[in-house]
Amino acid sequence: MENGTAPGFNRRDLLTIIGLAAGSGAAYQAMTSLGLAAESSYKEPIQLSGAPKGASVLILGAGVAGMTAALELRKAGYSVKILEFNSRPGGRNWTVRGGDSYTELGGDTQTCGFDPGLYLNPGPWRIPHHHRGVLDYCRRLGVQLEPFIQLNHNAYLQSPRAFGGKPQRIRDVKIDFQGHVAELLAKTTSQGKLDAGVTKEDQEILLKALQHWGALDKNYAYTPVPASEFRGWDKPRGGGAGGRPTPSQPIALTDLLKSGLWAALENFFLYDYQTTMFQPVGGMDAIGKAFAREVGDLIRFNAKVVRIQQDDVKVTVSWEDAKSPGTVAQEVADWCICTIPLPVLAQIQLDAGPKLKSAMAAVPYASSVKIGLQFKRRFWEEDEAIFGGITFTDLPIEQIGYPQFGFNRGGKGVLLGAYQYDSPRAFEFTALPPAERVKRAVALGAKIHPQYEAEFENGFAMAWHRSPFTMGCAADWTEETLAEHYEDLCAFDNRLVLAGEHASYLPAWQEGAILSALNAVERLHRKALGQ
Repeated sequence: MENGTAPGFNRRDLLTIIGLAAGSGAAYQAMTSLGLAAESSYKEPIQLSGAPKGASVLILGAGVAGMTAALELRKAGYSVKILEFNSRPGGRNWTVRGGDSYTELGGDTQTCGFDPGLYLNPGPWRIPHHHRGVLDYCRRLGVQLEPFIQLNHNAYLQSPRAFGGKPQRIRDVKIDFQGHVAELLAKTTSQGKLDAGVTKEDQEILLKALQHWGALDKNYAYTPVPASEFRGWDKPRGGGAGGRPTPSQPIALTDLLKSGLWAALENFFLYDYQTTMFQPVGGMDAIGKAFAREVGDLIRFNAKVVRIQQDDVKVTVSWEDAKSPGTVAQEVADWCICTIPLPVLAQIQLDAGPKLKSAMAAVPYASSVKIGLQFKRRFWEEDEAIFGGITFTDLPIEQIGYPQFGFNRGGKGVLLGAYQYDSPRAFEFTALPPAERVKRAVALGAKIHPQYEAEFENGFAMAWHRSPFTMGCAADWTEETLAEHYEDLCAFDNRLVLAGEHASYLPAWQEGAILSALNAVERLHRKALGQ
């Protein structure tokens, strides 16, 4: 650039820059390299039959994986039992409502104060359209779904280091970034700075595409008009006399780049979060409850597993009542599918080979905190016209998720006041007592929504590393640990096999739990038949 000429561009350069503006290309490739963005392999319900007469299977854990396995094994003719630590089905498939009580590791107990009809999903809260296993079981089990709004252009992006901490509408950041990048590319194209890799015909098509994609005017400049057709008007369009709108002013390119807000746009374009996403009507636990209607008679609740033994012919599991510890009972079966999260399983006396134990030890669990906040009114809708969606911020709360149901009805509402995943901030919040987590979420959220302090009523804070039944949020695989330990984790160890989101290439997703369970069931069936 020292000689005043623009550098040459080829097709790859153009795709890279446009991909950056779209926010998806590089991130998708990174996710794919870890195996975390691949489409679900689910095709259709498995068909098993002809279980050996009298064959029995003991399943540890009544989460989505455990209940999927139980449903399919019983249909195939196996005698099935499930041991579950909690007093409810679903595991991390969980919805917290008013009156619910929860005690975390360390002894802090919270009793949720939400009003009737309001809730928080402290675990999974959305279902991608390509998670076909979850969707199929929802259809078969009668779970009604509704849209989950991941991208709401009217929600915010915010950083305390940009624009004096003032939140910016997602639509403004998105179209301004696109517009400025489109203008730069249009100038490069029109000045003939593209190399021979881009034909003249391609350049003409590209200019036309940039004009539409970047909201450029007839001179290929990003100006208030037509940009306001995308980002909104300072004075909205009206009717009658004086109805003429006033265009809004785009954010200057240098200010936008320095703000770093554009980096958050990838959250809307990653494959896992693309439209359409879903949630069960009334709370995520509708899925766990639907499974329990099918297999609930097989579940022994409040059963804390303390030892797993096996030999060449059977598996023996010792357990005690979590409500009245001290007396140990046993269950014996031909086979065992264990869905207990790895940090908990690591503390149980287990008869297993070194490969499985090494794989278990190699997989840490990601940290995560979710905080639900109840307010006297739905001010985000009434004052700011935000109906669903997510605000992203550099503040320690990281995300604010707006309720995805009951739009425009008025009254009270619960929003997700903080969602931290796999970050140091999650550990910082985990270290606080629940009441302090809520208090801090309110104070920080008020920097985005000043209405917080006047409208706040109560809150519930879930820190997953303090969960007694998981001791973490979800398996945190890396490319290296996947290559070295994944197959060992999933392999049969004599008569025992693991299942759950940790035994899948979709960790932290219910789809991964279902796929791993189905795979374990099919392999168990083949073994039981001597195949």
